[in-house]
Amino acid sequence: MSPRPFDAVVDALRARASFIVTSHARPDGDAIGSSLALAFALEHLGKRVRVVLRDPVPAPYRAFPGIDRIEHLSAVDGPADAAVLLECSDPSRPEVAGLDRYFLVNVDHHLGNTMYGAVNWFDESAAACGELVADIIDALGVPWTREIASHLYLALATDTGSFRFGPISARTFDICRRIAETGVEPARLSRDIFDSFSIGRVKLTGALLDAMELHHGNRFAILEFDDDLLARCGASIDDTEGLVNLPLAAREVSAVALFKRQDANTYRLSLRSKGDVDVRAVAARWGGGGHRNAAGCTTQGPLADLKAAVVQAIEDALR
Repeated sequence: MSPRPFDAVVDALRARASFIVTSHARPDGDAIGSSLALAFALEHLGKRVRVVLRDPVPAPYRAFPGIDRIEHLSAVDGPADAAVLLECSDPSRPEVAGLDRYFLVNVDHHLGNTMYGAVNWFDESAAACGELVADIIDALGVPWTREIASHLYLALATDTGSFRFGPISARTFDICRRIAETGVEPARLSRDIFDSFSIGRVKLTGALLDAMELHHGNRFAILEFDDDLLARCGASIDDTEGLVNLPLAAREVSAVALFKRQDANTYRLSLRSKGDVDVRAVAARWGGGGHRNAAGCTTQGPLADLKAAVVQAIEDALR
């Protein structure tokens, strides 16, 4: 009888001595926290671990332990017994070349995972990939250090939007209880995560909200920015983390789209929603993915046409 997916992943990690741990490009708190929590746990067992992410860590997360050990690469080589891909629905999501030469361990909670690994564990009930990593750490018999706990909190707090989104469960809060028992201070970590932005971020927030478009009886909000707006506000791309969530603070707003111009004809689209409004289905129309309440994709075409198409797609989701 084949082992359960979870057991197969744990057995693969226990049996191997060296790893590359990675997650998706443009890493968020869950990608970073899950990667480093697992890396610390594997090293506790005497294993060799490299953490590789293509893109830089957003500024609010740089105070967390071990951030400076992350290698920012677009390709990997060298010896490793396995590559662990966390919260990547397919092997292209890290945008790191060379991963396919390794034994792939796939751990994810996003719908649409293609089960590309040599071993795969997918659990859509998890509020964050950090919940799955917490289970793996326990199965490996590794105690939760403050470093591990801090990164598990980063994963959970960010992927749930400060415990407002997603399939939050008793498991989520039991993990938080155990995090607090290690001696870390969740309130201080939350200040680092959510209250350590620049003045440029504050100015950018005002500019985005001032230009916000509302559709479908104020139920759908559109935000947009480009590098020119960032420069005028004295902001950087780091300062955009989480801004897509702002309009959801309004009672009437059920869904938000944030357009970020990549070049003259390409836009990165981030989508957020409340309740049963499924923005993952919207992102899937343009080859993207994510969760019911948080998804994204890359789109091409004139901005006016893209907006009109997204407005129509969101109307279907709101119904």
